[in-house]
Amino acid sequence: MPFILAYDLGTTGNKSCLYRITERIELVDSYLAEYPLYTTGDGGAEQRADDWWGAVCGSTRELLKRTSLDPSLIRGIAFSSQMQGSVVVDRQGTALRNPMIYMDQRSTAQITKYLYHGFPRIENWNAWIGLKSLLITGGLAATPKDPLWKYHWVKDNEPELFCKVYKWLDVKDYLTLRCTGRYGMTYDSAHLTWVFDSRPGRLRWSKELCRIFDVDMDHLPPVIRSTDIIGGLTRQAADEMGLMPNIPVFGGGGDTFLTAVGAGALDLYDTHIYVGTSGWVASNIDRRTVDIRNFVASILGAIPGEYVYTAEQETSGLCLQWVRDHLALDEIGVYLGTKHTVDRTGEYDSLYEFLNERVEQTPPGAGGLIFTPWLHGNRSPREDPYARGMFFNLGLTTGKRQMIRSVLEGVAFHKRWLLEAIEKKIPYRESVRFVGGGARSAVWCQIMADVTGRHIETIKNAQNAGTNGAAIICAVGLGLIGSFKEAKSLVPVEKIFKPRHEYKTMYDRSFSVFKELYEQNKKLFKRMNT
Repeated sequence: MPFILAYDLGTTGNKSCLYRITERIELVDSYLAEYPLYTTGDGGAEQRADDWWGAVCGSTRELLKRTSLDPSLIRGIAFSSQMQGSVVVDRQGTALRNPMIYMDQRSTAQITKYLYHGFPRIENWNAWIGLKSLLITGGLAATPKDPLWKYHWVKDNEPELFCKVYKWLDVKDYLTLRCTGRYGMTYDSAHLTWVFDSRPGRLRWSKELCRIFDVDMDHLPPVIRSTDIIGGLTRQAADEMGLMPNIPVFGGGGDTFLTAVGAGALDLYDTHIYVGTSGWVASNIDRRTVDIRNFVASILGAIPGEYVYTAEQETSGLCLQWVRDHLALDEIGVYLGTKHTVDRTGEYDSLYEFLNERVEQTPPGAGGLIFTPWLHGNRSPREDPYARGMFFNLGLTTGKRQMIRSVLEGVAFHKRWLLEAIEKKIPYRESVRFVGGGARSAVWCQIMADVTGRHIETIKNAQNAGTNGAAIICAVGLGLIGSFKEAKSLVPVEKIFKPRHEYKTMYDRSFSVFKELYEQNKKLFKRMNT
């Protein structure tokens, strides 16, 4: 029976998952190793490359210890990881500085230099450059958080270090390098540099865009498919991970794209909602599509010939973590430990379980309170690094439990906004899959159904949809599954939540106010947070 190791390297930690492939994608065991996030006063967000690798190695060893699995039975390895990071390495493959992750927004001077100049303009962008990028890539590096501007931030601010750069990688591609000693970047990460020609039949680095954006093409690695084998696990990496050398390491993919695979959203226009630290709504499409106004673009995914039409949200499940740390503890009298949280009576396994129960006991609508989940800015459908969260319509009768419920509803309102944005270009979907840590909460699933008016489908181990996708990548690459379409049957629906129509009018009203809150406050956000 084939075993596969799949890794989900996110913002707060790496989860190593051991799978076996039967008539289902069967999770044997998993182990999470955490690491810190480093922020700077000028909008920087970094992590340490060695922290990532240490978490991968440590969690792999712990997983093998817990399962007593013979490492020789592992047939393949793949990573699903956070995306839009920037890792610059030297000729030895050593990271030259802390990687700048997707949250880093320091590169305002760089995007201004290359994009916000000249006439005529489209929005703030140089029209000629913008149209050229749209033609070649199907999109544009239109935010300081895009990897292209992080590359230039290092070039402008650390020129001596930049002279040592050999290759420019995304997060997952750095990890496959550590595993194999070989360079490779999958189509999704290459596409998100916005110097990659994504037109059908081309799929290569664009010399023209590299010239326009002053990118050294020698810094760009070979581009591969998610199901391609980059190489075998080296002896050194195997020793550090506790594995056997020469295990095939596959290209893998970014979290958005492998989550679509792992959610079982594999047919044309299949749509899924993800709530993890960040969040998104994404759908499979068969053509390049872009919606500039709503900040939605189609990115090359794992399935050949298809794209994933994606609308992102910066902070999603992170809002619930904020609730846990800053709202819940005072109100309901809980004790927060370093690894586990329980209330004083010890009746609950976790604080989140306790919160979910209290939210379920709080009437829908949270007493008319509305929360905006833009704790670190907004990405889609309105790109705005200055946007922030707020509670609107507080009254004398508002309690913290209503505030906590309003946070879950606010995240759901934003997902409805994203659904409406992507469905301006694709067909309406009555049923939508819901995955990520948020999908573990039955009350959040029901809120998502009530707010969006859709049938919300969940799967087993919904929080592991990304590693599900990485396992499927290995299975297709090894020939254990004939195609991605065949993999759909391996990820069945476990439960369906249907919208309760008695709450429709109330939620429709609140949703309209939710959208107006952004439009009426965007100038104030900028004034406060510039």
